[in-house]
Amino acid sequence: MDGHSKNQPMADAVTLAQDLRALISKVKRRLREQADVGDLTPSQTSVLLRLEKDGPATTSSLARAEGIRPQSMGAVIAVLEGAGHVKGVPDPTDGRRIVLSLTDHCREWIREGRAARQDWLARTLQARLSVQERYDATAAVALLGRVVDE
Repeated sequence: MDGHSKNQPMADAVTLAQDLRALISKVKRRLREQADVGDLTPSQTSVLLRLEKDGPATTSSLARAEGIRPQSMGAVIAVLEGAGHVKGVPDPTDGRRIVLSLTDHCREWIREGRAARQDWLARTLQARLSVQERYDATAAVALLGRVVDE
């Protein structure tokens, strides 16, 4: 066995990793296109998703979680409040602090966006892949799950 043959499995893994990363980026881009995110910046989107996942939070705790200065987070929050995505109420244990949460309108907007992306992906899989290819894709998703699960 020559040196090239020994390195072939690693080269295949490197190529697979590059191809997979590029494909995942393209899928993410196509999914983003399917739901209207308006003019939100990545930072604003990240804050909304963090509030959705983790629940109400203060500006300073959001700034720590996002790794930015509280003043910068304040600017992000101001835009989100102005757009009707978040609301603040006084902290019941410390009235000097404001606890931020998503508005009902924002929760519905997030839900509708996810539904639009899910619908697009399901319709596209149905239209572009045969039944056997969808079985193959299901198997590939299970394998990729093993890559990221700890």
